[in-house]
This record gives sequence, C-alpha cells and structure tokens, in this order.
Amino acid sequence: MKTATFRAEVQAQLEGIGQADIVVGIPSYNNAHTIGHVVRAVQAGLGKYFPERKAVIVNSDGGSSDGTMDIVHASAIADFNAILLHHRIEPVAKIALPYSGIPGKGSAFRTIFEIAGILDAKACAVVDSDLRSITPEWIELLVKPVLAGGFDYVAPLYHRHKFDGTITNSIVYPLTRALYGKRVRQPIGGDFGFSGALAQYYLTKDVWDSDVARFGIDIWMTTTAIASSFKVTQSFLGAKIHDAKDPGTDLGNMLYQVVSATFALMENYADIWQPVHGSEPVPAFGFEYSVGLEPVNVNTARMLHTFREGIRNLSGIWREILGAGDLDEVVRVGALPDNDFYFPPGLWTRVIYDYALAFHHKTMPAEHLIKSMMPLYVGKTASFILAAKDMGQQQAEAEIEILCMEFENNKDYLTRNWK
Repeated sequence: MKTATFRAEVQAQLEGIGQADIVVGIPSYNNAHTIGHVVRAVQAGLGKYFPERKAVIVNSDGGSSDGTMDIVHASAIADFNAILLHHRIEPVAKIALPYSGIPGKGSAFRTIFEIAGILDAKACAVVDSDLRSITPEWIELLVKPVLAGGFDYVAPLYHRHKFDGTITNSIVYPLTRALYGKRVRQPIGGDFGFSGALAQYYLTKDVWDSDVARFGIDIWMTTTAIASSFKVTQSFLGAKIHDAKDPGTDLGNMLYQVVSATFALMENYADIWQPVHGSEPVPAFGFEYSVGLEPVNVNTARMLHTFREGIRNLSGIWREILGAGDLDEVVRVGALPDNDFYFPPGLWTRVIYDYALAFHHKTMPAEHLIKSMMPLYVGKTASFILAAKDMGQQQAEAEIEILCMEFENNKDYLTRNWK
C-alpha cells in the first residue's frame, strides 16, 4: 500500500491536525447548490453527538468548476444555540481538496480513506454531497455504531418510494442477500459509516485503476465488508431525498455500472458465497418512523413497449443466455395484455442467475451482455409497478421479500452451473 502524497498546503493542514477520532468524507462534483447544507448538517451532528471528539470534514472533489470547494470552506453553523447546543464543542477542521486518479466516486473515497489513515481515525462516514434530507442525526447513526458498538460497517436504511430504487429492489438486494447471507437492505445506498481499520483494509485492495474507482464503489464497499467477515450493521436514516428518475428511462448506464460491479465481485468472492445457504438479518439502529416521500412518476405503457421491443430484437441473444425454455416463458409474458401483465419472480431469478453465469463464462463482452438485460429489467419493473400500484409501503416491501426468497431458494441453480 503506497503512502498518499498531497499538495503542500494539504500536507501542512494534516500535520497541523495530527490525529482525529472521526473523519467525515463528502465526495463532490459541481454540487455548489447543495453541499453547504450537507456541510452544516455534518458540523451540527459532530457538535451535538460527539462534542468531545476531534473531528475532520474532508471534501474530496472531482474538479468542480462551480465553486463547490469554496462553499465547503465558507459553510458554518452561525449559531450553535439555535440547534440547542450550549456545551463546549471541539472545533471541526475542514479539508477541501481535488482527488487524483480515475474520475469517479471511488477515487474520491480513496482520498478520504487515505486521510483517515494519516489521521489514525477510529471511525469514518461518507455522505453524498447532493442530499436534501440529511439531518445532524445521520452523523450519530452512521458513526456511533462504530465508536460505541464495535461495528466496522454501517449501511444506510432509508424509506424510499415503492417505485424508487428499482435496481436495488429487483437485482442488487435480492442477489447480494442470497449470495452472502446478510440482509443489508440498501447495499448501494451512498451514505455509509465504517471503522478506521476497514478504511485501511479497503486501501490494500488493488481496485483503484478499475471500474470500482469510476462507479462501483458502493457495492464494492458493502460486499468487501461482508465477504471479509467485518462486523456489519445498518442504521435507519429516514427518507433519502434526491432527484429520482422514472424507472423506465435513463437507467441503461446505471444498470450496466451496478450489475457489472456486482457480477465482478461474484468472481472475486466465489469461494465465500458458494457455500452460503439462506440469509440472516443484520442488527439495525435508529428509530424507524413513517416519512412523507416524493412521488415517482412512471410510464408503464412505455416500459411494456420497451420490453416487447426487446423480445422482437434481442431474442437471439436472449436464447444464448437464458436457454430456449426460459426464452419461451419470456415471450409468453410479453404476449399478456397490459392489464394482466405479470413477470413471475421465479423466472426473473433465473434470468439474473443466467446473466451472472454468462458473465462468468464470458459468453459475450460484458457491456454488450448487461445492456441486453435492459428490456428484461424494464419488463420486470413494470410488472412490479402494476402489481404494487394500490399497495401501501409495507405490502410493496412484502413483494420484495417474496422475490428475495426466490433468489435464496433457487441459488443451487447458480452454484451448480458456476463450475
């Protein structure tokens, strides 16, 4: 593991700080309109819940041109009395610096890990720079399980609209749960807590010139922590409010990025996940409450059109990946009228496992392979939306639980064909 080198002024700042108990990282790229709120919420959380701890906020920036780093320096709590803080507060240092390496969130995180190591931090957290719903309590919930509970990794637990996070709900959560046996509900949530020891373990991994550095960091951090037997928990943070997209549009690149990273991790940790059967809950912190959620607009007619276009144009590729039997089942699903459209969870489970196997056996180039999944994913998502449109949040979550059990119960199909 090479020693990090920073510009002279950052090096001097780090030497001046010497040591810190807590490091909170905020990766950014042109987030001037939101990052001030995030910095103030982090400062308030550190002041309110960790007043005796020495803390540092690190803004790791990807070359913003909108003054993001200037706003980090300028953002401060004007009146601590206003947030009911009357006790002495250890000053919070702020470091804002451009990261080096491949452009992407992973490179930003690497810089944060390196600074945590230099400062010998006991606990760390990272939060997104575009959060509108972050509160000071998030910092307590992400950091305290590490400092007081001995946990190494704290995943976020959010309430999200039932039609938001469909890649997580239909692929990443059921698959990682079945593979590694831990029910981490938001494995790609974006806001995490972790121990200084885990940050240093991440730095030993040779991934920083790969796609992980560009876009796979969230699932990589979660999977690495679980597969390497670090102590994992999750904390309820309320609502994550961000600019949600219609699940039927603009998700092709994200699907490729997330699924390719998840499949690549399956290669790395095959010896770990193959013997795992079933799953177990992980401990959860925080007071769970109902939250108002922003609506997610969906166009199921357009989604079903995309799915049926896929049947017309991609059947040759799908036959190679899924086999004739499951392709016939997909075609049958496509022939259903819109009002009766239903993509069975067992079929969807086999689709994902067959794609993972095709990735493993290098049936075709990875990008070509995973992008051919897009119409199938859109069809499965449309099926969920049609089924859940009149359901409450708990009923919709029960549907996701049914899908998770299908992944667990059919895992033998994956392990049998992996060799």
